[in-house]
Amino acid sequence: TMFLVGLTGGIASGKSTAVAILRELGCAVIDADVIAREVVQPHFKAYQQIVRYFGTEILLENGEINREALGNIIFSHPEKRQLLNSITHPEIQKEMLKQILKYFVLGYRYVILDIPLLFETNRLTKFMKYTVLVYCDPPTQLSRLMKRNGLSQAEAEARIASQLPLDEKRKLATHVIDNSEDRENTRRQVLRLHARLEDSLDFLWARLAAGTVVAGLGGLVYLLLRHFIS
Repeated sequence: TMFLVGLTGGIASGKSTAVAILRELGCAVIDADVIAREVVQPHFKAYQQIVRYFGTEILLENGEINREALGNIIFSHPEKRQLLNSITHPEIQKEMLKQILKYFVLGYRYVILDIPLLFETNRLTKFMKYTVLVYCDPPTQLSRLMKRNGLSQAEAEARIASQLPLDEKRKLATHVIDNSEDRENTRRQVLRLHARLEDSLDFLWARLAAGTVVAGLGGLVYLLLRHFIS
């Protein structure tokens, strides 16, 4: 059957580079950060609950949630961070499940779940057949972060220290993509990983089964419509 691959990294380790290459290869990638931003939009259930508990002072003039204002509240109050997580996480997981089912029906061999804090939260790792870490050595990570964000060394070190060290994550991952060098080197590693994970023949029967179910449902709907129209 289709399996799930958890992809993670660290700040400035180059996870977005690896994801871009995987998308170029046509892989199915579900971005947890994108979904997290979507589920707090005004037309979602989580939005209403957040406003109810945190008040309208966290809203921007256009009615959307001010992420910076909300972030200031939850980072200084751990119990409120837990409350926010209890509101958003179920909605995020529901949306992720919808997208996983979509890719299953489309016949994908595997789906990549791009989850920045996969190992820190450790709730979803049990659902992953494989976990992939995008790694770079600590000096390179520090240098890239300082250059990318215009930070001092102390500021960059503080941000890196707020996450689980990459060397610790490396011990937990089943596959590692070393992004310490140039993009072409990273691309070769991603291609090798993709070749190992993608084996369409192993998934042929699942694709046929999914196609049969979809075709059968389509035929049933067509017959029902003909019956009621006649």
